[in-house]
Amino acid sequence: MGTKSFSAHELVSRLGGELCGEDVQVSGCAPLAEAATGDVTFLVSAKYRQQLASSRPSLLIVRAQDSGLFDGTRIIFPDPQLYFARILQLFHPAEPVVPGVHPTAVIEPGAKIDPSAQIEAFAHIQRDAVIGADCVIGSGSSIGPGTTIGSNVRLYPRVVIYANCVIGNRCIIHSGAIIGSDGFGNAWAGDHWEKIPQIGRVVIGDDVEIGANATIDRGAASDTIINAGARIDNLVQIAHNVVIGAHTAIAACVGIAGSTEIGANCLIGGGCKISGHLQITDRVTLLGGSGVGSNIKEPGVYASGLPSIPHANWLRNTVHWRNLDDIAKRLKKIEKSLNDDNESGSE
Repeated sequence: MGTKSFSAHELVSRLGGELCGEDVQVSGCAPLAEAATGDVTFLVSAKYRQQLASSRPSLLIVRAQDSGLFDGTRIIFPDPQLYFARILQLFHPAEPVVPGVHPTAVIEPGAKIDPSAQIEAFAHIQRDAVIGADCVIGSGSSIGPGTTIGSNVRLYPRVVIYANCVIGNRCIIHSGAIIGSDGFGNAWAGDHWEKIPQIGRVVIGDDVEIGANATIDRGAASDTIINAGARIDNLVQIAHNVVIGAHTAIAACVGIAGSTEIGANCLIGGGCKISGHLQITDRVTLLGGSGVGSNIKEPGVYASGLPSIPHANWLRNTVHWRNLDDIAKRLKKIEKSLNDDNESGSE
């Protein structure tokens, strides 16, 4: 149970929806299968009705077409998951900002920190960096010279932002993320590699969230850009000069090679591999594990790769795969022979 409590009527007055049943009081949020008296939960669709049957919530968020599956108090709303997310925000708001600079933090000359910002222990704010109002810079984080951070930004411990990057307002960056590291730029000199200086920036728009241990490389000459509202999960690699469109969501362990542009409102499943210098249009969904080696010009759902199969089957299929070229050539000969026979028979 949480320390807060809301009535069903209060939730509707704040968040909308249609209240059906008694004006119950709820003091906690729970998954559907675990909800008990005093909890609010949600039913996203009728296919989860078995979990609902074993659940005892005081309040259920439900779509109108599924409302009859529950006799208790319910709030009807077109998107129960979204409504539940907003309830969670009421029960679990972000920790309040405590203005001030910890005595162990290092603030270099020329850095500008808004008085309302919270700078935690052992943070390092380098020269000419700008920290906006109501920011939290987590312990051990490093903000590079000339970097600008907007207002209401929360950096969790040990975030590293290199020089001259731009972070918009209301962004969240989780521990271990590295923003503005050098892109993979090297020129072959005949017998050795020579480094190509990476002189661009990373520019991140408003309301972006970046997961733990994600890396976003700075541009080689122009900028790497993450547009407003994007969501980037843990352990994602975004190379130099990549552009991510507004409100695109990228799941964990995705790798995006340099100079690729991904449109707005895309969904990139976990483990996808996206080659460089590509254009992916708006509203594209890539299923998990997909490999993308060419432009995607039309919105829709795309996939590549093989699903898991028993190892013995995989071995047999591999043998056939190795002989596919020979099989294709033999098939063409058979087709040609059949066509020749048909032509002879029609004379």
